[in-house]
Amino acid sequence: MLAEAVRVLEQAAGMGGHTLEFRERLMGGCSIDRYGVALTDEVLADCRAADAVLMGAVGGPKWDDPRAAVRPEQGLLALRQGLEVFANLRPVKVRSSLQDVSPIKPDRIAGVDFMVVRELTGGLYFGLPKERGRTADGHERAVDTLEYSDFEVRRVVEFAFKLAAGRHRKVTSVDKANVLESSRLWRQVTAEVGRQHPEIALDHILVDTAAMRIITAPQDFDVIVTDNMFGDILTDEASVLAGSMGMLPSASLGSDGPGLYEPIHGSAPDITGKGIANPIAAILSGAMLFRYSLDWEKEAGAIERAVDRVLDAGNRTADLRPVGKPALGTKAMTDCVLRELD
Repeated sequence: MLAEAVRVLEQAAGMGGHTLEFRERLMGGCSIDRYGVALTDEVLADCRAADAVLMGAVGGPKWDDPRAAVRPEQGLLALRQGLEVFANLRPVKVRSSLQDVSPIKPDRIAGVDFMVVRELTGGLYFGLPKERGRTADGHERAVDTLEYSDFEVRRVVEFAFKLAAGRHRKVTSVDKANVLESSRLWRQVTAEVGRQHPEIALDHILVDTAAMRIITAPQDFDVIVTDNMFGDILTDEASVLAGSMGMLPSASLGSDGPGLYEPIHGSAPDITGKGIANPIAAILSGAMLFRYSLDWEKEAGAIERAVDRVLDAGNRTADLRPVGKPALGTKAMTDCVLRELD
């Protein structure tokens, strides 16, 4: 699907008088097959030297043994950490033309448009070294560590408040402060940041409540900020509102250096090579690349409006449950976006 996204980016860039240079590198499963590791030092260095990184899915059943010493996801985590991209932006937008695709009632999701800011380089996925072994009585035991420092929380929360200032001036912080000490630190630091921005409303809610309200009252949200694991889970849930995981892009940003852009969905091995995957999330990730890394707002907006017009015209890939028209393949859907760009 990245090849389809590149076609759109090149055309949109050309319309704005820009040129792009793409350099392809291996990461994830294909890197394991060739180099024995999920991310080489050379590839990480090339990514650091780029203006931005556009990435596809990294896994698949071939590398899916949970006991394997090397897994594709290790490359993804190492890339995020190596690029120091601590804020993962995942926009959740329900388009009026797709309200009938979601299993949620149309009146409940009408006008939904919120941004999830997920902390990306701390928390459970980046805790102390994992442990696995046996206890004295012979039982198998595994340990993962959920750890946050105040500066890690502060920088991603400040990022969320900055975004909210340009939207509807509301931040919802999601934690599990009734149980977890790390969440109590999260809530404390978030409250401190909130006091520095009295013009922006701040709510604190528990993650279980957030999971319910994303389905029952999604129109209440503007900017959600949360930790690494909670953000991972909640945005997969929120894709139901938009109709498909194939609709949600993402941008991972830090203080300096290149941003990292990717669809939120995985590799979908059941349809790999069939040419039927939805390219919209990859294309919209490219639009976010234009906006946040290259400062090409005009071109980013042109891509997003082209996608809206394509969907408004009733064009659908198979995941969007087309009614009355045949499902379009990956290339055909991209062709529609390119025509609307013209």
